[in-house]
Amino acid sequence: MADQSDVEAALVNAAMAALYPQGLSGPSVCGAPVRLYRGWPESNALDADLAAGYVNLTVFPEDSGERNTTRYLPKWSNPAPVAPTLTVTTTADSATFAGSAGPGQIAGILADANTYVYPCQSGDAPANVAANLASQIMANRLVQLSNATITIPGVQRLIARTVATQGIFNQVRRQEQIFRLIAWCADPALRDAAMIAVDSALAATYFLPFPDGSVGRLRFRQSITLDRQENASLYRRDLLYSVEYPTLQTASLASMLFGTTTIGTVGNASVSLTD
Repeated sequence: MADQSDVEAALVNAAMAALYPQGLSGPSVCGAPVRLYRGWPESNALDADLAAGYVNLTVFPEDSGERNTTRYLPKWSNPAPVAPTLTVTTTADSATFAGSAGPGQIAGILADANTYVYPCQSGDAPANVAANLASQIMANRLVQLSNATITIPGVQRLIARTVATQGIFNQVRRQEQIFRLIAWCADPALRDAAMIAVDSALAATYFLPFPDGSVGRLRFRQSITLDRQENASLYRRDLLYSVEYPTLQTASLASMLFGTTTIGTVGNASVSLTD
């Protein structure tokens, strides 16, 4: 789930992209090397950086804390379906696996009235998947295995499928918090160049992406310039942005390979279809 630390890291990444549009191997837009990090700078390290011509840009949460902005009752949701990377193709009596297998994927074969299922493990290859399924089928009938291909002589009905476990989430809370992006510079020209680039980039960013797939709504709040008269070598500008972001519960939803449904009755007996 998205946490305050995720928001701070996302703001650092957004500022880094603005200051280093060509990547960290290229020059910064302000012409000086920039250190970007979460938290408050250590005074001795900051003084050394300023003397060496470095710009420090820090991200720190405001002391005002979060504001609860929850609007809706919790509800489990299913995002975009996850497609399996393990694939399978069939002929009349054989199934061939391909692609890449791994945790969270399930392979299965329906041969006539029997089903055989294998949950993929870390390090599995298509041939491993086929071998595990073939060992199950062997307990009931004749089966032939060749690399990632399973052949079942005499089979009348053969279906093979692969599925992937689906992720679901429940938004249990929303909160809004103000974060302060601070440029610590040795001269005002560096400060202005750095923060113009950062502010322009953030102003054009409406949503911050987080590692769990959620996003936070980004809004400008305030800009403050602080020049310390007692220290002529320190020039500072603060950008205050609020971020409204969700707190999520996540879980895994199993996918169905084969199912049985009742399609009617004949006398006192029900008629079912397995697929």
